[in-house]
Amino acid sequence: MPQLLVIAGFGALAWYGYQRFVKEAERVSRAVRRAEKETETGAIGTLVRDPVTGEYRVAAKEAD
Repeated sequence: MPQLLVIAGFGALAWYGYQRFVKEAERVSRAVRRAEKETETGAIGTLVRDPVTGEYRVAAKEAD
């Protein structure tokens, strides 16, 4: 029985690690696509609208 608990623990840890890996890969992929699109269009950045003031500003880059 203890072996089963250890195997289940390793399985849960592997699943958690895989989920974190996928999430990070998606984040990096989004950042790369955004950078490619900015390069294609010659844009300096992406504008986002501030919901409070209604003004547009250049979006902050995601922290790595």
